[in-house]
Amino acid sequence: MIKSLLSRNELCTEAEVESLVHTFYARVRKDEVLGPICESHIDDWNQHLVKLVDFWSSILLRTGRFSGAPMPKHAALPGLTAALFQRWLRLFRENAADQANRPLGEQACAMAERIAQSLWMGYQISRDPDTVPTVLAHG
Repeated sequence: MIKSLLSRNELCTEAEVESLVHTFYARVRKDEVLGPICESHIDDWNQHLVKLVDFWSSILLRTGRFSGAPMPKHAALPGLTAALFQRWLRLFRENAADQANRPLGEQACAMAERIAQSLWMGYQISRDPDTVPTVLAHG
């Protein structure tokens, strides 16, 4: 049924992107480690979720709706660690696995891995530009 709503070249619908983002960040907000970090830095969750849906829509549907610079925002956060990025990825994978649209979940996970690696590398470089950054372990 889901596939009947999609054109041949579309991975998913906008509604599926919105669901992916909203269900994922509901998990993040409930997470005992990530939740308090996000809550202390995000003033307006409704506005933030709109930006995140635009971000993921741009990635998964190539809508081009997102305009912004996530790297400086994340680089400014104090005390981020590889373990926090890995925890974020674990929650993302769990959420993606729960999506009815399996190709969406798989593609979203592949992109989330790249995004997490990029943000983690950028974070490390912003903190200590003279040290070679480490990569996030898979898993």
